[in-house]
Amino acid sequence: MIVRISDDALALACGADAVAKAFEAAGVEVERTSSWGMHWLEPLVEIGGVGYGPVAPADVPAIVNGHADALSIGVIADHPFIARQQRLTFARAGKTRPLHLPDYEATGGWAGLKAARQMGPEAVIEALIVSGLRGRGGAGFPAGVKWRTVAQAAADQKYIVCNADEGDSGTFADRMVMEGDPFQLIEGMAIAGFAVGATKGYVYIRSEYPHAIQKMQAAVRACAHLTAPFSVEIRVGAGAYVCGEETSLLNSLEGKRGEVRAKPPLPALEGLFGKPTVVNNVLTLATVPWILAHGAQAYADYGMGRSRGTMPIQIAGNVRYGGLFETAFGITLGELVTEIGGGTETGKPVRAVQVGGPLGAYHPPSQFNTPFDYESFADAGGLIGHGGLVVFDDSVDMAKQARFAMEFCAAESCGKCTPCRIGSTRGLETLDRIIAGENVAQNLALVEDLCDTMKFGSLCALGGFTPYPVLSAIEHFSEDFGER
Repeated sequence: MIVRISDDALALACGADAVAKAFEAAGVEVERTSSWGMHWLEPLVEIGGVGYGPVAPADVPAIVNGHADALSIGVIADHPFIARQQRLTFARAGKTRPLHLPDYEATGGWAGLKAARQMGPEAVIEALIVSGLRGRGGAGFPAGVKWRTVAQAAADQKYIVCNADEGDSGTFADRMVMEGDPFQLIEGMAIAGFAVGATKGYVYIRSEYPHAIQKMQAAVRACAHLTAPFSVEIRVGAGAYVCGEETSLLNSLEGKRGEVRAKPPLPALEGLFGKPTVVNNVLTLATVPWILAHGAQAYADYGMGRSRGTMPIQIAGNVRYGGLFETAFGITLGELVTEIGGGTETGKPVRAVQVGGPLGAYHPPSQFNTPFDYESFADAGGLIGHGGLVVFDDSVDMAKQARFAMEFCAAESCGKCTPCRIGSTRGLETLDRIIAGENVAQNLALVEDLCDTMKFGSLCALGGFTPYPVLSAIEHFSEDFGER
């Protein structure tokens, strides 16, 4: 008997190590794997394809003796949460040992890099453009266009920078890639380096991800000979949310204060150390090997409109079945929340879903028919960002949620531009007056005007996107803001 248990950070937090030790004490061989992404079942144990969860150490004797039917979820691959997905980026999730090179190679690892080297740089970039892959970090900019810009720039040195500063609330897909399939990310970076002529790459990981940092460092050492002459270095951020913005991240990498740079020049032309730089997030780069190995058109066949391929969607908050759900663009928000997520954990009605992190809009159930794609969410006054969903039941106070957005911006602002630095502080003060019932109509008008200034006057998305949660809360949940 071989028992497979995830060593993902969430599984560890739920007690996976203790469960693994209990099996070992019972004389059972244990393999530590990546996570399936069914987080409500962690610690999840797999034996011969059959899953048991959540498992406590006290359950181990019953499982070993075959008397744990109550804990069984059946064949994991057939579970509705898994079977309904279209896993491309997370094709190995739950199936391989993260730092085991033979596992990675046996499941198609390095096939994308080999294909890229046979195709040549120009053909790789063209394939990325045909695939329709857009940046999964939030902005949704076409990855192939960015790569082509860097490739065409004349320079003696170019860089690939992976933005792994996953700071949005309700997001964990980047962490799951780095902890569960680190070689895939490195392969994607190596393909990018080959395509644009870069020999050096950096992965900028937030300090709050110690397990991801350790996994990535070990993976870099293990596969350096396979990606040469391209090399990867791991750098650790200091916890500033604004360093998730690409130019702040570049400043931090250079040892400077993490604050936004004015654009132009674009990082693609003058990025890290003034050199042409590709800056992509983890999910973007981790998707590239699949595209090169299976074909650009095969990837583009998934999705809808200008949103091609699949999106790893992270379902969190007050929800029954939280976890990682990768599917083609086009599934509706309502399907994700009510069918996949199972509604609220409390059993109360869903009142709002925030999509896109702490700067994403709040969507009421009346918008649950919105397809999950970039353009549809923009039309609905929101953004999909990094693909994180945070669910709230009807006990939430939306005025306080709007206040939190301004408070968060005020705390995390790098301070470089006035609309973000001062606007968030004044916005927080004004929302406090609204919550206290002072001149509600007048102060609401002031907040809306202030949000307009922040949206169009801020240097980066921190100040520019803060209006999304504030204005959406006011628009859809006006009853929480008192009499107008």
